[in-house]
Amino acid sequence: MRAVVCVELGPPEKLVVEEREAPGAAPGSVVVEVRACGLNFVDVLMIQGLYQIRPEPPFVPGTEIAGVIESLGEGVEGFSVGDAVMGMSGFSAWSERVAVAAGSLYRLPEKLGFERAAGFIQSYCTGLFALRNRAELSAGETVLVLGAAGGVGLAAIDLAKSMGARVIAAASTEAKRKACLEQGADAVIDYANEDLKTRAKELSGGGVDVVYDPVGGDYAEPALRSLVPGGRHLVIGFAAGEIPRVPLNLVLLKQCQVVGVNWGGWSSRHPDGNRELLSTLLQLFEAGKINPLAPRSWPFSEAAPALRGLMDRRIVGKAVLVPG
Repeated sequence: MRAVVCVELGPPEKLVVEEREAPGAAPGSVVVEVRACGLNFVDVLMIQGLYQIRPEPPFVPGTEIAGVIESLGEGVEGFSVGDAVMGMSGFSAWSERVAVAAGSLYRLPEKLGFERAAGFIQSYCTGLFALRNRAELSAGETVLVLGAAGGVGLAAIDLAKSMGARVIAAASTEAKRKACLEQGADAVIDYANEDLKTRAKELSGGGVDVVYDPVGGDYAEPALRSLVPGGRHLVIGFAAGEIPRVPLNLVLLKQCQVVGVNWGGWSSRHPDGNRELLSTLLQLFEAGKINPLAPRSWPFSEAAPALRGLMDRRIVGKAVLVPG
């Protein structure tokens, strides 16, 4: 079988496609014939050795898959060969076949499709965990989403609107802002040319209740300053590359909360809670209350340029790899 392999830590251009031995189904696991696998910012960090989990090369990156069950290991119940599934694969997703613990798989809703499913779990689980579990977002509140045209940002817009919030989306290009409006954002900010704090306060009528921040860098402080007293600043990640230094006197004066959001760490410690989280998301999808956008797809042979586009923040929405 073919797989995308990180043979040396470094930029995406060091990725290669290799032939590897297909896995077998160990007890409690299944082998999935992969139809699509997700591309995420964590993969950018992983191949450079910058993530907190650091596998030694050579390794197959990627964590999200969607596909069809090819074989079942001993003791697996509730699934059959031929079932369409989605789930997390550990760090081995970018491969034509993947062995996955049966407990980490979910039946794939027919309307979702393989490619959308492959880019759904990380973005939408992060979003719901952040907005519901960590921020306790209420209907009528205003959410400022940074990096809003990325996969994580568009998922946050979708979820916040489904929860009855008003959404202000910040993005750097006209095409990105258009995508945010199409996803349901009520207003947009061109934070490449507009003052983020000033415009967020103007558009919200005095300040936002929640900041959803997967970007960090220079935008973190003005976003924090845009909060109303008692607001919540959700720290999702640092796509800008720089971990910001936040003046704690602002937190004191505003009596606001700076809230860490580590869905991956939480989900590993609370597997039952995570199953409830994803089950809720799939129910919202089935009910038509959320609308994950179709991703852009690349074949395995173009994994490097696809990941480079994600790394340089040129991709609007989600991106997935497909065997081929």
